[in-house]
Amino acid sequence: MSEQPFNRALKILFLEDVAEDAELVARVLKKEGLRFELVRVDTKEEFFQAIRSHSFDVILSDHSLPQFNSSEALKLCRRLGISIPFILVTGSVSDEFAITKLKEGVDDYILKSSLQRLPTAITNSLTQRKLQSQRLEAELALRGQNEELLKINQELDSFVYSVSHDLRAPLLSILGLLNISRMDERPRDPVYDEYFNMMEKSIKKLDGTLKEILAYSRNARSEVTPTQVDFMLVLKSCMQKIEFLDGFSDMDIKIECRSMHSPFFSDGHRLSVVCENLLSNAIKYRNPKRKSLLFITLNVNENEARIKFEDNGIGIDEKLLPNVFKMFFRGTEQSDGAGLGLYLVKETLQKLKGTIHATSTFGVGSTFELTIPNLGELK
Repeated sequence: MSEQPFNRALKILFLEDVAEDAELVARVLKKEGLRFELVRVDTKEEFFQAIRSHSFDVILSDHSLPQFNSSEALKLCRRLGISIPFILVTGSVSDEFAITKLKEGVDDYILKSSLQRLPTAITNSLTQRKLQSQRLEAELALRGQNEELLKINQELDSFVYSVSHDLRAPLLSILGLLNISRMDERPRDPVYDEYFNMMEKSIKKLDGTLKEILAYSRNARSEVTPTQVDFMLVLKSCMQKIEFLDGFSDMDIKIECRSMHSPFFSDGHRLSVVCENLLSNAIKYRNPKRKSLLFITLNVNENEARIKFEDNGIGIDEKLLPNVFKMFFRGTEQSDGAGLGLYLVKETLQKLKGTIHATSTFGVGSTFELTIPNLGELK
């Protein structure tokens, strides 16, 4: 006995021009214990009127009627947005015909010589449609949640960008006022110069954090704009930006370039963000007990660029190495930033479809290896 998928009687519309066949179907369904109300129609007009004026749970249909057939009936249902199960109940058909009907959207087909399958076909079709409906509802709900989350993320990103940008202006004004105060030649207690230095250090630290937040926000908000780049020029430009960083003059930076003379396309601004962060990290985390060295190796071909930054700084503990690219992670007390630098480097490289790999030995030094694809090859 087939399990009834509804607690109420099923409403069945049967497109059939032979009354005896309809009665036979009704007897088979009753024998299987299905509760139902069956409405039989045998013309296009009656079928159209029935589906427009009543709500049915399932449609059964013979294939060939004198002036109407199952294919036309199915198309009419779909055109009206009716998506209830549609089951073909017909005489002997070929496998090719059955496959064609299933491709058209028929849920199942039952031969009139095998009506014992009909109750199971009806319950299975209703169950499948119910599952499809639930899945569709879940997908729509998930899509709505994703759209809402995307909207919240965009609003949050805009807020972070706006606040970070707006905070930098007054912060730089304070730094300017601090420098003016230093220039005042009136006698003052030397302790105030110490205070000025501490204030300047704190202001620059906060400004550095805001710059990293802005860089992260820009990276997330803006599209990649590939232009032809010269890695040597990018590195030299980055070195000029950080030449006033404490410890820069103590760092011996050597660059080795093995480059094929073929155009390389990438986002120059993003490359600068990556290189500037790695250069400044090598300087910040140098080992004061020995001469600081940084070797940069460039291998550029028509497909990709491989860049290696290798320093002899304080290094990173092996246990901490897996966390260095996480947001806000700081692996040493020597770190005075917000822990965004390497996270920003990885996120920026992902935008460029690139990768970064870090190796390090505590007390010996660190190596960062970058692989960046030629975006000109991806166009």
